[in-house]
Amino acid sequence: MPKDISVSELKKVAKELRLNIVKTANFAGSGHLGGSLSCADILAALYFKYMNVNPDDPAMFDRDRFILSKGHCALAYVPCLAMAGFVPMNSLEHFNHYESPYGMHPDSKKVRGCDASTGSLGHGLPMGVGMALGLRYQGNDTSKVVVLMGDGEQDEGSVWEGAMAAHHYKLKNLIAIVDRNKMMIDGKTEDVMSIEPIDKKYEAFGFKVIVCNGNDMADLDKALAEAWANDSDQPVCIIANTEKGFGVKRFQGNVKWHYGAMNSDLFKEAVADIEAMD
Repeated sequence: MPKDISVSELKKVAKELRLNIVKTANFAGSGHLGGSLSCADILAALYFKYMNVNPDDPAMFDRDRFILSKGHCALAYVPCLAMAGFVPMNSLEHFNHYESPYGMHPDSKKVRGCDASTGSLGHGLPMGVGMALGLRYQGNDTSKVVVLMGDGEQDEGSVWEGAMAAHHYKLKNLIAIVDRNKMMIDGKTEDVMSIEPIDKKYEAFGFKVIVCNGNDMADLDKALAEAWANDSDQPVCIIANTEKGFGVKRFQGNVKWHYGAMNSDLFKEAVADIEAMD
């Protein structure tokens, strides 16, 4: 069951996560800032309200599972895990350093609380299908499997193979979320390889589709509540419309900041922008 936490409290968590994202990028010297900032609200809502996870027992059988299919955004995921109590906050200072457990992509063998090693795009949804089906075979019909994908990732054929299997097996415990920030490493998604109408495509593949503003916590919260209450035989897909780099003016809507270097002046500017957020 989702926790009793208000939208205003979740907004504070997301703001803190954004601050930790830019702090971690400053420690590392660089990072995938654009997509990490766009999905911060989603991660905050999942880990602090919706998902049943326990930092004292990260491998508990009845937990919800999470797959960061857009694995290059570990810059957001690892700080979220730290805030949730899975890893020490001070360990973020070593993000992407030599012999650190935290690389630019998450490693489930090294990162406590991480259910899947990811980074090669297009693998997350098929992995989620396997996890969801595995839970069914083990008699667990309550735990959710949540897969957070990028929108550029929708170019991968394996995503649609996974979607077809999810519908075929009626995996109602599977929730796919597309971080629809409309940009990928090479430019705007609609210029590189058009994916619209993405909602209609997932509907055609048999998903219950929910569209929301992924950077508006109230709207996102409503979408996640609907997904969690799903009582159909369909898997769910949330199309979360977001903005690349949301929260830092220099980064917002700027494909240059899919990945970028951080220096002290830029760090101070980013912190000031985030602290000024409502």
